[in-house]
Amino acid sequence: MTAGPTFRDILTSIARGWSIRKVDEPVFSLAIPMDGVDPLSQLPVLAENEQFRFLWDRAPGRSLAATGRCQHLDLSGARRFELAQRFCDATLGRLIDVTPDASSFCSPRILLAFSFFEQTSERKRTLGLIPGVQAVLPRWQLSRQGRHSCLRLTAVATHQSETRELVEQLWLMREHLAQRSGHQEIIYFTNDSNLSFPQQWQDCYRPALLKGIDLVNNGILDKLVLAVRQKILLGKPLDPLAMLARLREQQRGSCRFLWQRNHDVAFFGASPERLLSLQKGQLKIDALAGTAPLKAGDKSLLNSDKDLREHELVVDSITNQLIQQGLQPRRTRRPQLARHGQLVHLHTPINASAKSQLPLHLAGLLHPTPAVAGFPRREAMSWLRTLEPFERGSYAAPIGWIDKLGNAELRVAIRSGTVRLNELELTAGAGLVRGSVAEKELQEVGLKLAVLADQLELYVNRSNS
Repeated sequence: MTAGPTFRDILTSIARGWSIRKVDEPVFSLAIPMDGVDPLSQLPVLAENEQFRFLWDRAPGRSLAATGRCQHLDLSGARRFELAQRFCDATLGRLIDVTPDASSFCSPRILLAFSFFEQTSERKRTLGLIPGVQAVLPRWQLSRQGRHSCLRLTAVATHQSETRELVEQLWLMREHLAQRSGHQEIIYFTNDSNLSFPQQWQDCYRPALLKGIDLVNNGILDKLVLAVRQKILLGKPLDPLAMLARLREQQRGSCRFLWQRNHDVAFFGASPERLLSLQKGQLKIDALAGTAPLKAGDKSLLNSDKDLREHELVVDSITNQLIQQGLQPRRTRRPQLARHGQLVHLHTPINASAKSQLPLHLAGLLHPTPAVAGFPRREAMSWLRTLEPFERGSYAAPIGWIDKLGNAELRVAIRSGTVRLNELELTAGAGLVRGSVAEKELQEVGLKLAVLADQLELYVNRSNS
């Protein structure tokens, strides 16, 4: 077992924290190191008595699993980014971390999942209200970086006697995870002969696509990103962790994520696109737009006038937003090629020094970028409400975390799906600009759906893709 503070050390620290508490019901956070354990495979152990589950899985060996809600916030409206930032600052500021010497990758984090629109559409609300933002300070947090892991427990203590119970719970959970490590097997989901498709996605998408192309060709919009949703009925409910385990092998360059509010509904995916990363005041952003199948080779994107124009529009929008905040963004002169599974994208990394910036303030300015909505933003968002017959929910919205040190990472939740018992929804979109051709855009969307479906060993509309 990895060396770390003893039981008595943590007990002494939490007693000291109790003596300096400033509120009657303080929130304590205590951590202990572990030998390298895999958060993805151990998430079921961590969540045995919890409904909320979260996974953040990046290569190589950087992963976070979290369960339970110690503190949480659900809200909607135009001020959701601002209020979520206030919640993060206040909650983490009140936290009494009794193991402040724990490694930085183990720092307490607040987990965040936004919806694409600031408020759910009443007209499209068929499955209940999806909050504009969900923020969760988890009860359990299992972090890994390389060969090192760390287990953290965060909880409210109403009496001093409860502080010893917290230390005991942490110790017992570490032993439980250590015993199960290496024995927890993820059962891969395999093709189910009872798959059915209630509606071919092309039936709804083609009319909206033709209207979107008309809007950009007539100069009403510079760009519009129309999404489509494919529903798949499964013979039995499935665990999204099995799909994420598969995506870990097939989408190594992406960030796998899971946001599961309860046992019945889970949102998951493998995002190639970083909305922002803020580490020690250094800001990093991915401008990602322009897609082609890997087999088409590099030239199909680098020589495509349509894709290059679409990509540059995204880059310009992001850099202009940063300049208006007084930042000095740096970017490469030409886009690079980024491979994610069987797809290749145009990618321009954007960097800036942003030591005085709040991460959720920046996120509110950037979301949604033209890569997932369109341009101009307000007009594009209005047309998406009109043309898309479904509620986007968390698709293409920011998802990620903020830690106690002020670091943050938010991904754009694309390449994603939602599981509701035995129903799976896959969502994908295509960017329309002047010169877009309907059949080519249909092929791109079909390709994105097929790639995700193939990775999950589903076979969705192969003949139509």
